[in-house]
Amino acid sequence: MPPLTLDERVETLESLMAEVLRAQAATQAELRALSEAQQRTQAHLDQLSHDMQIFKAEMRLFKDEMRSFKDEMLAFKDEMRAFKDEMRAFKDEMRAFKDEMRAFKDEMRAFKDEMRAVVKDMNKRWGDLANKMGTLAEDIVAPGIPAILRQVVGCEKVDSSAVRVRRVLPSGEEREFDVVVTCGEYALINETKSKLTVDHVREFVGLLRRIREFFPEFHDKKIVGAVASLHVEGDVVTFAERQGLVVIGLGEDNLAVLNSPKFVPKTF
Repeated sequence: MPPLTLDERVETLESLMAEVLRAQAATQAELRALSEAQQRTQAHLDQLSHDMQIFKAEMRLFKDEMRSFKDEMLAFKDEMRAFKDEMRAFKDEMRAFKDEMRAFKDEMRAFKDEMRAVVKDMNKRWGDLANKMGTLAEDIVAPGIPAILRQVVGCEKVDSSAVRVRRVLPSGEEREFDVVVTCGEYALINETKSKLTVDHVREFVGLLRRIREFFPEFHDKKIVGAVASLHVEGDVVTFAERQGLVVIGLGEDNLAVLNSPKFVPKTF
């Protein structure tokens, strides 16, 4: 190969210099681009670091709040446990109290039943004794008749009252009436027995149908019949009430009307 001429060498050198310049320019452009990319990356890293610091601070605050919340929940659980223990103790006390009250009510019920039986027995004994002594109508029944009249017919003022009233008819028939009371337009005739029976009631009703034969002076009166005893059995009360009679017995404290609340006596 023949040696290059001077012009050829210059041309080759110029070509090489042009390539070097182009490569240098490309390198500088790449360096600038890389520098800008590094700047953007650094800015992004700085922002990320700042965000991480904020996140860490928020996480520390959240952890502190959670720790405080856990402490509060533990305290609340302790309080609830104590409250449950107190409620359990209270329920046990209430259960024991209810058992005691139930036992007390049973005892009181038994005591009332015993006392009621005692009162009934005493009434029967008192009636038997008073009848034997001949004072039941006078001492027990007669004093309570005015209150009975106020209750059953609304009569307030008694005009006359008598016990052991004996009447004799022209035929010679003789009858004794235990208690006779007049009050306004009413007259009450009472039959008192130590132990009242259905037969006594039936016989007394038959007598009341003829009562004006024995008391002609009561021609303008409404005559009410009443049977009395210190102790009256329930079936006798029912039978006498159906006949329209007032039934009088001794209650727990004093003389009482044993008829049903809406009872209206029959007038003879």
